[in-house]
Amino acid sequence: MIALSSDCLLFKTSTGEAVPYLADMISIELSGDAAQLFDADFIQQATKAVFHYFKFELRRQTVSVGEFAEALQKVLRGFKKCGFVRQPAIAAQTEPPPSRPALPFCLSSLALEAGEAGELLFFPKLREQLRMKLSQGHNLMRFTGLRGCVKQLTGARRWSSRCRQMEEQIVSFLQSCLTVEAPDGQTALVVE
Repeated sequence: MIALSSDCLLFKTSTGEAVPYLADMISIELSGDAAQLFDADFIQQATKAVFHYFKFELRRQTVSVGEFAEALQKVLRGFKKCGFVRQPAIAAQTEPPPSRPALPFCLSSLALEAGEAGELLFFPKLREQLRMKLSQGHNLMRFTGLRGCVKQLTGARRWSSRCRQMEEQIVSFLQSCLTVEAPDGQTALVVE
C-alpha cells in the first residue's frame, strides 16, 4: 500500500472513486457572469482556502466534489456581496501621484513581539502597521524578514509544508488588507 501525503485530500467523484489531490493541483474554471467577476489568481486563492478549511479546520480526509464546489460557491458569493470583484479598467488618469516608498518593516520583529500569542496577535498588528504606513502617504509597502517570521510563528527549525502555508497566508493577508485599505490600486506591495 502506498501512503498518501499528509497534505492530500481525497475527492469522491459521483462514481464513488476517491482521487487524492493537493491544494495546488486543483484547477477551477468559472463560466458565465462569474468568470467576469474574479480573476484567476483570486479563484486559486479561494480554492486553496476552501481546501485548507476541509483538510485542516474540519480535519476531513475525504470530501465529495459536490460538497467542495458548494463550499467554494458559498465563499465566492460572500466575496461578491462584500464587493471583492474585479473592477472595470479605468480610463487613463491625468498624472500618477508622486511615489513615496515606505521604509521596510521587518516581519520577524513583529512575530517576536507577538510571542506566545502567535498568529492571534501577529495578524492584527500587521494590519495596524499597513494602515499606519498608508496613512503617512506611502504608496510602496515593503515588508522584509518573511522567512524568519514564518519560522517564528510556526515554531519550525526547518522549512516545511506548514511553513509554506503560513508564508502564503501572510502574503495573502497583506494583499487582501491592501485591497481593502487602498482600493485605488495605486499602492504597491513588496514582501521579501
